[in-house]
Amino acid sequence: MSAYPPLNSLRIFEAAARLESFSAAAGELFVTHGAVSKQIKQLEDWLGVSLFERSGGRVKLTDAGWRYLVQVQDGLDLIANATAQLLQPNRQRRLSINSTPTFAAYWLLPRLAGFRARHPDLELHLVTSDRDLSRLDAPFDIAIRRGPGDWPGHIAKPFLKEWELPLASPGLLARLPLNSPADLVCHTLLHADTRPTAWPRWLTLAGAPELKPACSLHFDKFSLALQAAIDGLGVVLGPLPMAQALIASGQLVSPLPEPVVTVRDYCWVVPRMSAEDATVEAFCGWLESEAAKTA
Repeated sequence: MSAYPPLNSLRIFEAAARLESFSAAAGELFVTHGAVSKQIKQLEDWLGVSLFERSGGRVKLTDAGWRYLVQVQDGLDLIANATAQLLQPNRQRRLSINSTPTFAAYWLLPRLAGFRARHPDLELHLVTSDRDLSRLDAPFDIAIRRGPGDWPGHIAKPFLKEWELPLASPGLLARLPLNSPADLVCHTLLHADTRPTAWPRWLTLAGAPELKPACSLHFDKFSLALQAAIDGLGVVLGPLPMAQALIASGQLVSPLPEPVVTVRDYCWVVPRMSAEDATVEAFCGWLESEAAKTA
């Protein structure tokens, strides 16, 4: 018996596990649902381990399946990178970064020119997403997420602290002053689905856990809530230092200096196989140095 399962079965398993759907994997790989099911069954028989739990028409990874997925993804990435280097030995180095949208827009992009000046020959590919790293559609060299998180098969390190304070536009505060937490009863609170506990946590620490605002607006992404605050639609519980430039430019004001709520740190996350890559190390080191300036 060979020590290696069929490569095609591994490729199909990776797609089915990542998408948690045999049908979606079939569509991505341009094969039939039956072909995916057959290859998965053959792989499970070869391994002697159940990789999926099947219930009706739905599938779910077993614990063994999750552990195997991490290793298979690392292995496939190594093969892809080795092949690319063999076929294009002189190609321009490309660094793929996957960041949360707010961090990318308000902290990373304003500073990125500094890194580009140090590495002018490096091609950067920036993708924004709030999705869990295990469910991303494309591989990455470096991800930026709030943590700590459960990232098996990766190395991670916190590099930037974050805290939250109410922020509002000067025009809104001119119409509706905000001198104490109690004044929020006259305001619209802006919420983001990606930070569902932000306002309840802050109001509790402010001694007003039962406060009822005049209105609430909800957004699926925090960047939209922040833009709504800039446009005077309400008060957002904004992150610092992410929003520091907006305060410095006068687009937003921080009317209540306390309580200051410290939340999860931002971390860089790197696949274990890329941890010693010189370019990856350079970017992570640059993130840490820029964060130190911010602090």
